[in-house]
Amino acid sequence: MVKDKWITKVVILGGGTAGWMTAAALSHTFGQAVEISVVESDVIGTVGVGEATIPPIRAFHQMIGVDEAEFMRATGATFKLGIEFRGWLNERSTYFHPFGVYGVERDIGYFFQYWLRLKEQGQVPDFSEFSLGTLAARGNVFAPASERPGDPLQHLQSAYHFDAGRYAKYLKGLCLARGVRHKIGDMLAAERDAENGHITSLKLKSGELVSGDLFIDCSGMRAMLIGQELGVEYEDWSRWLPMNRACAVPCERKLALNPYTISTARPFGWQWRIPLQHRVGNGVVYSSEFATDEAAERCLLDGLEGTPLAPVNRIRFTAGRRRTPWHKNVVSIGLASGFLEPLESTSIQFIQSSIQRLIRYFPDADFSPVCAQAFNRDTMREIENVRDFLILHYHATERDDSELWRYVKAMPIPDSLRERIELFRERGQLNLAAEELFQSTSWHSVLLGQGIRPRTYMPTMALQDDKVLAAAYGNLARNFKQIVSRLSDHATYIKEKKLTSIEGQP
Repeated sequence: MVKDKWITKVVILGGGTAGWMTAAALSHTFGQAVEISVVESDVIGTVGVGEATIPPIRAFHQMIGVDEAEFMRATGATFKLGIEFRGWLNERSTYFHPFGVYGVERDIGYFFQYWLRLKEQGQVPDFSEFSLGTLAARGNVFAPASERPGDPLQHLQSAYHFDAGRYAKYLKGLCLARGVRHKIGDMLAAERDAENGHITSLKLKSGELVSGDLFIDCSGMRAMLIGQELGVEYEDWSRWLPMNRACAVPCERKLALNPYTISTARPFGWQWRIPLQHRVGNGVVYSSEFATDEAAERCLLDGLEGTPLAPVNRIRFTAGRRRTPWHKNVVSIGLASGFLEPLESTSIQFIQSSIQRLIRYFPDADFSPVCAQAFNRDTMREIENVRDFLILHYHATERDDSELWRYVKAMPIPDSLRERIELFRERGQLNLAAEELFQSTSWHSVLLGQGIRPRTYMPTMALQDDKVLAAAYGNLARNFKQIVSRLSDHATYIKEKKLTSIEGQP
């Protein structure tokens, strides 16, 4: 490639988690070959409540060179094995969505089908008994995934809970050490090329011009470049995901340091609990159509396990996506690109995957539209798949105790989700694409947890020897319980491995 066709200047508008994750990844990828500037307001705050993650965050940290121990101490992080859902099927129900796999890797694909056959005959325990992540969460224990071939602990996958504000600060330190430029100031206007409409520079209120070749919009829901400047439309999904408000507050931790997130359904929405070393993150997600702000905040504060540590943070949002997250020479990442409520902890994952796609399709100075088209296609496919997964939690319910639950239970759903539910209900099969974020473990746990039971199993399962199958499943269930019984308490593990933050008291 001719050198004068390279992108040499990247400008990121907005700091926070999205901005500093993007800067960290690009600076690690390009080194000194690309000048990276982060323009961050000292007036406009960040949402700052994306504190739970899913396992791909580990690959991202490895990619950008994060040391786990250093990161955990800096952010007060704890480990996460999955999410416990309370009250989603009915007011008394509880189920767990684990990371990892059910059973063992060699059986993946038919493990669930074999289980269906044995369950019909009453010869097998509940499906949750075959998840190391679920069993470890119930016991409040933890171990890292094993690297030994054949070790069942290979499948005990985990992610993190962490303080989002501290995480952004930690990444900022990494970026500045790598030469990323940090400019404090509010954008006043964007200057554009008269011929192609590309943005050429940002004018700050101080009068400074920050020029660039590629601009990345990490300005959150304000979407100052992709939305306000370029006018890219936002597609509203609130007819399927009616939640449009959240209130959040940290509090003192009085209860156990659980290695999992808790999501509790409420009459007007749901509530989260995210345990960190130094505090607990709490929040209520709700719809203004079905609850007042005052009622939601009262529910949040009445349910705290300890003293609040900050004022309540109120957030407004609309579920949906930007129709073209990459338009002209602007790529939107994070909340500027779209928003889905944090029911399955996907906010940081969307940032991470967008960054990885940007690196994969990184343009030259000609900005071939093919790169943007590929980026947009993959981004839209990812968020649509996750949208359907979230809708499943609401729609597949027995609750009818409030107007909200009656609405989501009866609402029309996307054809893509309806067909997936029907296939599973008929014979326990899933038509999942390899690139989908949530695979069989996730769909099995939520479909079963939300009360959807297959009518039968695949005909080929009838060819198996029931006695041999029952013995194998019984041995596996006993083996999993023995493995988990030997694991360390979650808080003890953090302390013994010297992962404790200054304020952390696990």
